[in-house]
Amino acid sequence: MELAHKEDDVSRELLVFALGREEYGIDILKVQEIRGYDAVTSIANAPNFIKGVINLRGNIVPIVDLRIKFNIGNVTYDQFTVVIILNVAQRTIGIVVDGVSDVMTLSTEQLRQAPEFGSALDTAYILGLGTVEERMIILVDIEKLMTSADMALVEAVAA
Repeated sequence: MELAHKEDDVSRELLVFALGREEYGIDILKVQEIRGYDAVTSIANAPNFIKGVINLRGNIVPIVDLRIKFNIGNVTYDQFTVVIILNVAQRTIGIVVDGVSDVMTLSTEQLRQAPEFGSALDTAYILGLGTVEERMIILVDIEKLMTSADMALVEAVAA
């Protein structure tokens, strides 16, 4: 799997967010906006990681808590909890994270292939690892994750 964009072999621009003690990066071009966490409307029989939906300027947007999806510790909602609104597969989806740290550009020299290991996050969704000084950033293929069958989001919002 290619780590760098085909049209840009020099670098990758990422939005970096925290889940527990780890930092994750997603393609900045998938991000529509970042909002504070607000109450959501629960949906009956939804998986536990789908918190519900919100009305975002007339659009009904499903909200996924990645901390629950990835089994990351105790999930608490506080003033730092944010929702990243994404555009993936022609859909708008929100993800709940512990906080957003920054936007950064990683060069190809800073990108490494993901090691083969068992983890709570299926490695099929990991593009690789980015290193910046002492920081290690897990690069997530957010579109592949959000459109995966176990998320049940594409069918849910397509109906």
